[in-house]
Amino acid sequence: MNARNDVLAPSVPSGGHAKATIGQLSRRPEAGSLLGLIAVFVFFALLGGKVFLSAAGYASWLNVAAEIGIVALPIGLLMISGEMDLSIGAVIPASSLTVAIISGHYGLPEIVGISAGLGVGLLVGLFNGYLVNRTRVPSLIVTIGSMFAVMGLTLGFTVLIAGSTGVSLVPSPAVKAILGDFIGGMFQVTIFWWILFAAAFFCLLHVSPVGNWIFALGGDKVSARNAGIPTEKLTIALYMLSGFSAAFVGVSQVLVYQSAQVLGGQSFIFNSIMCVVIGGVLLTGGAGSVVGIVFGTLTFAIVNQGIYFTGIDPNLGSVIIGALLLFAVMMNDKFRLMAMSHAAKKKK
Repeated sequence: MNARNDVLAPSVPSGGHAKATIGQLSRRPEAGSLLGLIAVFVFFALLGGKVFLSAAGYASWLNVAAEIGIVALPIGLLMISGEMDLSIGAVIPASSLTVAIISGHYGLPEIVGISAGLGVGLLVGLFNGYLVNRTRVPSLIVTIGSMFAVMGLTLGFTVLIAGSTGVSLVPSPAVKAILGDFIGGMFQVTIFWWILFAAAFFCLLHVSPVGNWIFALGGDKVSARNAGIPTEKLTIALYMLSGFSAAFVGVSQVLVYQSAQVLGGQSFIFNSIMCVVIGGVLLTGGAGSVVGIVFGTLTFAIVNQGIYFTGIDPNLGSVIIGALLLFAVMMNDKFRLMAMSHAAKKKK
């Protein structure tokens, strides 16, 4: 299975090169998400006008996309491998509160608090991966259980230590500039971290040999194991990546907003999954791309924030997102069937 997850077009005469290129692009897994991104951007640009197209308008949805995007990337890889992680909704506030308690409440160096916050994510990811491998219980159930366990521990320790469900933290200028600052007073520095994460995950899935393993794991875990792929170690590594990415978002949030709350990450659970599905990743696993996940995240963020720049009732935002999700699933299936049909014709 090709880690780049694309379909090569046959050689054609120069006169049909443009047509062949369009056909080749239409069969890529991210084709549907790209069309959706263009459609929603044009839609809200027309209705939102200059305000939506201003720097403040771009910042509104790019800031949202960056935070969700960092979480959506590893969730996408897990879904490609046939797994799921819902514990991110508890890891984000747990890591935020860990930093706030260690460096805010107790006044220890920020590097200690940040390291501990990231460590929480890695530990939860390790726990999830270990349980999925050892118990053979569906990952959905395992991560729901770990989510509630982490939420309970976070709430209990926060109230016990700080006496409330929220803890504040005033970061130093250097740390805030790296992880929690606003560029130009509007754009979160998290946007640049999202770009770095996307580049790293792109190399992992589409360039490195590990990408082949991830696709194989999602296609057939037993066959992948029989082929010599270290499926258990790979599963644990993917869950640790998910935990680390969620913890990174939690750390950046406490540095941006200078406070942490116990229930600060619940919206990330289904929002990240929607971004991944809109981006062309199959719910059954075995197919998807990092580029598509990025497109899906941008599409979700534009819809989520663009509604406020129009005269449309903001309450309809959820309706539009739900319709977009259904449309994305249908389009993704359509493009996948096109790619499979084309590949079958080539073999003949």
